[in-house]
This record gives sequence, C-alpha cells and structure tokens, in this order.
Amino acid sequence: MKESVSTSDTAAVARRFEGTQSPHVGSFRYLLADDTWEWSDAVAAMHGYVPGTVHPTTALLLHHKHPDDKKKLAELLQAVRTTGEPFSSKHRIIDTAGNVKSVAVIGDRLLDRDGIILGTSGFYLDLSEAIEEDIREGVDVAVSALAGARAVIEQAKGILMVVYAVSAERAFEVLAWRSQETNVKVRALAEQLVAEAAGGSGAQPIARTEFDHLLMTLHDRVPEA
Repeated sequence: MKESVSTSDTAAVARRFEGTQSPHVGSFRYLLADDTWEWSDAVAAMHGYVPGTVHPTTALLLHHKHPDDKKKLAELLQAVRTTGEPFSSKHRIIDTAGNVKSVAVIGDRLLDRDGIILGTSGFYLDLSEAIEEDIREGVDVAVSALAGARAVIEQAKGILMVVYAVSAERAFEVLAWRSQETNVKVRALAEQLVAEAAGGSGAQPIARTEFDHLLMTLHDRVPEA
C-alpha cells in the first residue's frame, strides 16, 4: 500500500490504539486509489472482531449496518469512495454477536503534501450508553489529572456534547483521542476549540460539516508553546 501524508488531519490516523487508550473512540482510513479501508483496533472491536483478524471492505461495512440505515449509508459510502469528501453520520451497526450499537462516524479529507485528495480519514465514536459505567472511573481519573485546565476543558466538552449529542464522558474521550492522534495536549486543543467557537458568536451557527472539519484540523492552529 502506498504511503500517504495528510496536510489537514491524520499523518497518524492509521495507528493502532494501545490498550491504555479508549475502546470507545477509534480511527479509520479509506484510500481512493486502492479502494481499501483500514480500521484501528478499537473500530474492529466495535464491530466484534479481534484486532488484526479482519480486513474491512465496503461490503463488510454495509454488512454491519442496521437494515434501516443501510440505504443512506450505501449512498454515503459511494460518495466517499468517489470523491473522498468530508462527511459525518450517526447510525447503527450490528456487531458479530448481533448486538446493535449506535455510533457517530466523522470523516475528513486525507491529502498528500501537494493537496491532492488521497481519500478520507476520521474516527468512530461509540454512543452505546450501556458501557457508560464501565468507563466512568477511568475518565474521571483522567479529568482529575488535568485539574488545572478543568475550566477550559469543561467548556470544550460542553461544545462537543451539544454538537454531537453525547455525554460528558464521551466528549472528553474525543478530546483525549485527538490529543493522542496529534501529539497536542488536551488543554491546548480545548483552548483552541473554545476560542474558535467563541469567535463565531453573533454569526450564523456553524454547520455540522464545518464543525467536523474544525475538530479534525484543530491541532494545525494551536499556537506553539
């Protein structure tokens, strides 16, 4: 597979998640030239697979979609495979054990150094509330470790909660995931997100696709320490 470089989001988007990272946020990548998909370990696990044992295809993605969501997802996947354009979707998947899970999938353009579109990269966010208690303790510990930055992080979490209609714990996991993927501190990402959101006050509400792009490229605009 050809090596690719993103100028907007994800030089590291195909990195597999380590055991210490959240199992409820995972990355994916789609390459136009090869018509191939890549999943992080977390995304494979969301679908019920042991990490490293599955090679995702478009047909496999559609196989796991809930029947009521399959038509719109087929159309969305066709657009992604044709143009590599940014997208966002909240839908249901069915894992290998037959469990129905709600997920949000956010994708942005994957570019090479010359700005040529190579495909799409982004993340899955598991919205299943049944697992909320299982992660609460670990997330609380992570938040406590950032006590000095609590105020701005809480503001950033609030923005994510409103935009994606998720819990505070899920919102923090998204911030932590972006921090791990981009090697930028959570506090710095939170400050940038709050600043850019506040900068739009008084104007028309930001479109969902614009916010998705903002989130995926936020690290590019974080001032150097």
